[in-house]
Amino acid sequence: MLEYFPHNYSWSQSVNICLSAGGQINEIDEACAPLKEISKPEGDSAQWAWYQNWKKLATRLEELARHDEEVGHYLSAGRKYLRATIYYIMAERMVSNRDPRKLETYTKVLDTFKKGTQLGRHPVEFVDIAFNNHALPGLFVPAFGSKRAPCMIHFDGFDGLKEMLYLSIPDEEFRKRGIALLIVDHPGVGGALRLHNLPLTPFTEGVAGACVDYLEGRTDVDPERIGIVGISLGGYYAPRAAAFEKRLKCCVAWGGVWNWQEAREWRMTQEKQPSSVPPFQLLWVTGKDTVEEANEVADKMTLEGVADKITCPLLVLHGENDRLIPLRMAEKTIDEAINSPARKLKVFFQAEGGAEHVQADNMTLAVDYIADWVAEVLRGDPKGV
Repeated sequence: MLEYFPHNYSWSQSVNICLSAGGQINEIDEACAPLKEISKPEGDSAQWAWYQNWKKLATRLEELARHDEEVGHYLSAGRKYLRATIYYIMAERMVSNRDPRKLETYTKVLDTFKKGTQLGRHPVEFVDIAFNNHALPGLFVPAFGSKRAPCMIHFDGFDGLKEMLYLSIPDEEFRKRGIALLIVDHPGVGGALRLHNLPLTPFTEGVAGACVDYLEGRTDVDPERIGIVGISLGGYYAPRAAAFEKRLKCCVAWGGVWNWQEAREWRMTQEKQPSSVPPFQLLWVTGKDTVEEANEVADKMTLEGVADKITCPLLVLHGENDRLIPLRMAEKTIDEAINSPARKLKVFFQAEGGAEHVQADNMTLAVDYIADWVAEVLRGDPKGV
């Protein structure tokens, strides 16, 4: 992984994610170069500087996009709006939920993303998923062709955003293989958390079921070929959902999370510890008042007694050098999923790339592998439409 900030794992990981989503290296360097000297003592002043630099970059890109739009260069405007989206996400990423700038910046994310996809003619449909008297924001991306297509529901990780997922996993890699995508801000992430105050739930089968209900009502989706994929902490969310929502026909754990609390404890024992989640963010995402209460939620997030209930094909991906989740958890997930009719573990090693957490060092390798596997399992078109 590009260790742009050698003494700050979370900042370096953010840079890699930004690159995967389409950020430009010179623009990223513009925001990050002034931060190198203050990256090690990552305190309030460092976080404020991080926010300011990324916000400044995002605002500049938005202004360039607006100029392109005003003179009728809509495709160019779309590209710049989407890069502005990426940089606004980077700015928002490190801000406390108690800071009003977080919601202000998130609103900019939504605005620039919508403009970027519409002006750039991206095949994105903005949808709402009915769930427990709430409307979960989602993005539906249709497959190429006019037939009813298989569809993958995509869950995020710890406090992600559907917009970043969309930009990080080139939708055409699924569309070309005849696979549709439904990327959802489920409880604990994105708009579900920011706009509806819905914290994460360990019991993700209910959310997945709501997504399947929605997809069954579409005429462009084959209800018998719906699967689920989850990235990072989604490596717990997706298998849990597949174990109990039997309408799901396959499952991809993009990062093998056997037990979230054990993973967090393991992380703290490592010689070179990655930056831990700030307490305020843990409390916000779990919806609890104390770290002890949040830990009780994390303790419930285990695949013990769950993995053996997965009865659909299962793919688990993991990096050899994952510094957030130990490789043994991916191996255990596969070992315990004894009732899956087809289970496969793909480990990305240093020699081939993609060895970091959720292949942050080269996400294209994971996207290709997942898209090919899903196309084969859900009978899409592995050779391309």
